[in-house]
Amino acid sequence: MSDFHPNPDALRPESRIVHPPLAESVGSRPMGIPLHQSHLFAFDTSDELVRAFAGPGEAFFYNRFGNPTVRSLETAVADLERGAAAVATASGMGAINTVLLALLRSGDHVVAQRSLYGGTFAMLADLARRWGVEVTHVAGDDPGEVEAALRPNTRLLHLETVSNPTTRVTDLPGLIGVAKRAGVVSVVDNTFATPLLCRPIEHGADVVIHSATKYLGGHSDVLAGIAVFADAELHRKVWQFATELGASADPFAAWLTLRGLQTLALRVRRHCDTALDLATRLAAHPAVSAVHYPGLPTHPDHDLARGLLPAGHGGVLAFDLSGGREAARTFTESVRLASLAPSLGGVHTLVLHPASTSHRQLSDDELAAAGIGAGTVRVSVGIEHPEDLWADVEQALAKL
Repeated sequence: MSDFHPNPDALRPESRIVHPPLAESVGSRPMGIPLHQSHLFAFDTSDELVRAFAGPGEAFFYNRFGNPTVRSLETAVADLERGAAAVATASGMGAINTVLLALLRSGDHVVAQRSLYGGTFAMLADLARRWGVEVTHVAGDDPGEVEAALRPNTRLLHLETVSNPTTRVTDLPGLIGVAKRAGVVSVVDNTFATPLLCRPIEHGADVVIHSATKYLGGHSDVLAGIAVFADAELHRKVWQFATELGASADPFAAWLTLRGLQTLALRVRRHCDTALDLATRLAAHPAVSAVHYPGLPTHPDHDLARGLLPAGHGGVLAFDLSGGREAARTFTESVRLASLAPSLGGVHTLVLHPASTSHRQLSDDELAAAGIGAGTVRVSVGIEHPEDLWADVEQALAKL
């Protein structure tokens, strides 16, 4: 298989539709939610304009405070997550930073997982260094460890349903239960799971965050984020800060995300099925020393994942190459159907070396604590045909 090249004519339809020749679209008409690109709205009376400033739910007047298309996205995702309301932002990190900055102040204490997205880890470190916010990192699988980490000044528990990139599955009911009993706000990044595989609010979470850039948009053409709130009062507090921070979502980005949501169920099912197939094959390959995917019985959180994620275990996996960093470089530069690119959750399969890219902010000790090795490769599995994808992965592994 070392001579494999993705000849478009040889690919199955499921792969060809993901990699079409570039061409201009013609002869179509819109059938989706209207796009309100205007950033400004006029009023007939002064009183109506004054009332609009009162808060979310009032009339639209300026995009930083709300827009009909953006509101449609907020309503749709809040409904999927079973939340009270949502705030859409310009990126996933915009959503994370909006929530953290709105709810924390100097001297507060945060409990967070060790295995987190690199940007989140870096933001928490920056809050600790510049603003005196104390941060304690925990494994994410032991409620007792979280309880022991709580302090009188603990204000927030930050978790990921499925951690990036090692796919550890968090004991949401157990950890959130500890936070709730202590009056601590729980924030869960649910990007990897999507609302179709897990809804953290149903497990007691106060805030759920998505990088809508990923699975919700789903087509690698939008940058957006969203935070969903279980409680309307907490939503209003964060919304007020968000309008001043200026991280508001663009209407066109919201429209693109709404379009992506329409096929989310179909895509997630395919992502999950192909990821399990790929993880199973990788686990049997001699060049691979370990595979990190909750759907495998060998994964340390497999039993937890079966209960927390009964509809599927997600479209992201990671695996370790025994050849370390150079083996990872060779593999990621040798794939042809898959692409070497950051981000995840789109229809294309993407590969990445976390230690040198998404988690480059972490020291060697922090990488080791998060379970990220020198030879760890993350794969965001797309919706190509599994056989075409495996042929590409196999030919890249053959070059190690």
